[in-house]
Amino acid sequence: MFEGLSEKLERSFKILKGQGHITEINVAETLKEVRKALLDADVSFKIAKDFTTAVKEKALGEKILTSVSPGQLMVKIVHDELVELMGGGHVEINLKSNPAIILIAGLQGSGKTTFSAKLANYLKKKKGKQPLLVACDVYRPAAIEQLKVLGDQVEVKVYTDEDSKDPVSIARNAVKYAKDQNYNVVIIDTAGRLAIDEQMMNEIAAVKSAVNPNEILFVVDSMTGQDAVNTAKTFNDRLDFHGVVLTKLDGDTRGGAALTIRSVVDKPIKFVGIGEKMDALDVFYPSRMADRILGMGDIVSLVERAQEQFDAEEAKNLQRKLAKNEFNFNDFLKQIQQIKKMGNIKDLAAMIPGMGKALKDTEIDEDAFKGIEAIIQSMTPTERENPKVLNGSRRKRIATGSGNSIVEVNRLIKQFEDTSKMMKMMSGGGGKKMMQMMNQMNNRR
Repeated sequence: MFEGLSEKLERSFKILKGQGHITEINVAETLKEVRKALLDADVSFKIAKDFTTAVKEKALGEKILTSVSPGQLMVKIVHDELVELMGGGHVEINLKSNPAIILIAGLQGSGKTTFSAKLANYLKKKKGKQPLLVACDVYRPAAIEQLKVLGDQVEVKVYTDEDSKDPVSIARNAVKYAKDQNYNVVIIDTAGRLAIDEQMMNEIAAVKSAVNPNEILFVVDSMTGQDAVNTAKTFNDRLDFHGVVLTKLDGDTRGGAALTIRSVVDKPIKFVGIGEKMDALDVFYPSRMADRILGMGDIVSLVERAQEQFDAEEAKNLQRKLAKNEFNFNDFLKQIQQIKKMGNIKDLAAMIPGMGKALKDTEIDEDAFKGIEAIIQSMTPTERENPKVLNGSRRKRIATGSGNSIVEVNRLIKQFEDTSKMMKMMSGGGGKKMMQMMNQMNNRR
């Protein structure tokens, strides 16, 4: 995500590295590179120019503290301007009505149907809602079937009327059905076209009038760059939508749409799609996105993902085991499975400051844990529960059974032992001591 932009911005800040103070000359040189980086990321010339002008005014008006270098100050100013450019703050989806009606709009191929199912999954799992998906795309072959399949995956009911070819009556009847059956959110997936046309606009405007949605979300493929921004403006002029959803941000995208769409339509980005899986949907926070663009990671999102998989009772049980030195390979396997549920490993690593750059050219296999799981699953129940019995002959048998070498088995056992020691330290008094040391180090800076 934004890999190319991040690299180019980092190079532009190097102009100020080692400089004693900010001058109009070195700011101009830096911002020339920043503007070029933005243009290469498919940001429009006007917005890139306005952005760098705003940064220049702030940079030349700032007094540098003795503890802050010119380069660090410029990064902060650019970060703050990126946050403003992308909307400033996070804007929640409007779910105040019962049922809350959400209308999904966009061009064909933008990912509307997949997003509709992801949104239903998000609202069900994270907001405790009972959503109803509505199939109003009566034109695209297999569109209704696709929504049904996705609805099954997320265990959400899909309302269909395959005898009708009128999206307006389908949407109206679906809302009535939702009220009768006590669904508290209705998500209406509408038809798209390969290009904007008057018939499509008339149809979706008619659906809007019929159901009076709380929320209209415009779904756009972020890989289409400035075309996405132009399409958003056309839809907004007609529908006056409430928010934008950027899909395919995990692809080879330059990011221009994410940076500029807010400026053009003055509507917030509310969600971003970051993968194929049904849970690959993130709420959009401008400050977190700016952090990631500037290579600062995104620890808040990483912690939130971890908390979603966190089981308080399981954690207490694990703490008791660690205190008694009873942590075993069954517990180790559970920890791995929780990490896997958090998402793509490379994406998670990129949320840690500095790791995104370190892993830039590294391929991390989605099945990175398969070898570890195979080794653990090749152990007997006794070996998993009591790792101390793993002598040479047992290790050799496990290596053969799991299709790994004895070296890999030994490496895993060493990792397990190191993890056990670290977790025990963090769960006991060592954790407090470590926090005290970190606080002391921060105070010295």
